[in-house]
Amino acid sequence: MLKEIPYDRYSAVEYALKWAYSRNPKYFDFENLGGNCTNFVSQCLYAGCGIMNYSGFENGWYYINANDRSASWTGVKYLRRFLLTNKGVSLYGEEAPLEKLMPGDVIQLRNYNGVLYHSVIISYIKKPVSPQNIFICAHSNDARDRRLSTYNYASAEGIHILGARYEED
Repeated sequence: MLKEIPYDRYSAVEYALKWAYSRNPKYFDFENLGGNCTNFVSQCLYAGCGIMNYSGFENGWYYINANDRSASWTGVKYLRRFLLTNKGVSLYGEEAPLEKLMPGDVIQLRNYNGVLYHSVIISYIKKPVSPQNIFICAHSNDARDRRLSTYNYASAEGIHILGARYEED
């Protein structure tokens, strides 16, 4: 039976701020293998829920080591798909406009060719909400409290994390 738990936004943001300019040695750094942005965001999300989903490479969200991880742990479009469609254990979320996002939520950037290319996590937001007032943490061009408006993108697509689930016996 699946049980709901809240997403700990504070812990996710705290992790993002701590590791924005460095690398947690528990995780492989994919910087030279296509980028580390989604790996970093996944680590932050995991800090906020503590539950991985071991449903397999294509459908799960997990990291054991560099060679044993899900596509969604390190792939931008795969993380999006997992968060928006997950009905099992671990995190789940919904698409949301920037105005509805909160610290600890994910923003993914789409380039002018329509390709999702970068994942970031929100560290804080000032009012009124706009790309100028949304601050993020990221890897692959490491950033801590960087304004979203300083990126060059065609669209910024938000994922609001709703919560997580775990399997109870």
